[in-house]
Amino acid sequence: MRVDLISREYPPEVYGGAGVHVAELVRAMRDDVDVVVRCFGGPRDEPGVFNYPVPAELAGANPALATLGVDLQIANDVVGADVVHSHTWYANAAGHLASMLHGIPHVVTAHSLEPLRPWKAEQLGGGYRVSSWIESTAFAGAAAVIAVSDGMRRDILRSYPFLDEEKVVTVHNGIDLTRWKPIDDADVVRGLGIDPDRPSVVFVGRITRQKGLPYLLRAAALLPPEVQLVLCAGAPDTPEILAEVEAGVAALQQERTGVVWIDRLLSQPELSAVLTAATTFVCPSVYEPLGIVNLEAMACGAPVVGTATGGIPEVVEDGVTGRLVPIEQLQDGTGTPIDPEKFIADLARILTEVVSDPETARTMGEAGRRRAETHFSWDRIALRTREIYASLL
Repeated sequence: MRVDLISREYPPEVYGGAGVHVAELVRAMRDDVDVVVRCFGGPRDEPGVFNYPVPAELAGANPALATLGVDLQIANDVVGADVVHSHTWYANAAGHLASMLHGIPHVVTAHSLEPLRPWKAEQLGGGYRVSSWIESTAFAGAAAVIAVSDGMRRDILRSYPFLDEEKVVTVHNGIDLTRWKPIDDADVVRGLGIDPDRPSVVFVGRITRQKGLPYLLRAAALLPPEVQLVLCAGAPDTPEILAEVEAGVAALQQERTGVVWIDRLLSQPELSAVLTAATTFVCPSVYEPLGIVNLEAMACGAPVVGTATGGIPEVVEDGVTGRLVPIEQLQDGTGTPIDPEKFIADLARILTEVVSDPETARTMGEAGRRRAETHFSWDRIALRTREIYASLL
């Protein structure tokens, strides 16, 4: 069986959870599946991986049209595959067109949903209507839609009620436990500007509306003064959200010490050391289908304080591997808290409770590592994905 897997992201060009998912899934399936990877961007030197740049004629076009230019090239090359599997709306058009062109089943893995990310209009303009059309069309035509959490599955069926429920299945994201593990390296942590002897709250993520970073910055002002806030944050969606975060960080730095902003992409060993040293990891997202970064933190032995939204409650066992922050959200697709001040206060309160009890935090971190080992291995996820492929042939 040959599967052509299509993704915007693939190593070394990975900036989010979808890219991590694709890379790990390919690695786990290659023993018994002929996997061909077709990805966006520059040349790769890995066998069986083909890259596709934006056509020169579309270099200055709206990003949604540039994406379609890449997808057309990929769809043409999928000839000979038994199954085509696309990840995110960037690749969905290629998968949908390849399915029609070559008469093969198309599997979609949903890592996010355009109807639940209306702020993308800030980044794409009218291209957001194009990306939404691509996603809806691809989902309607797909032979199977994989959700990365049960929460995501519910969101898919709510956003696209025309879908047959039986073809929407849950296969969780996973974590490579041989790579992501505790690394106790105080020198690396100090070299990044973090004091390993002070309690720390660590955030890792892109600067985008869904990650809830502005709420975290306001909550951090309410934390005990000895607590450090470590932000491993970059890849802003828009200049506007970057400016908002810059202003929030600057204001916080005027009020307290220990506000560390690392805006470069850390290596995996560096990030493991930061997560291992953390008193707690924080995921203040208002939209999160699952959150691979939460699994990375758990694998490194850090407890996770996360918003009780999306797939996060399927990862974080409240009171056992971390804490969940309650939230009531608008149902307009933005995920905006109905009462932002209450959400901020609850986030600050729960973070304070965790960092003020380091022994319990350590126990929760150890439980998180065990949960990652038993529930989120890539071998299990690859097996379930192969079963879905086989059921379509």
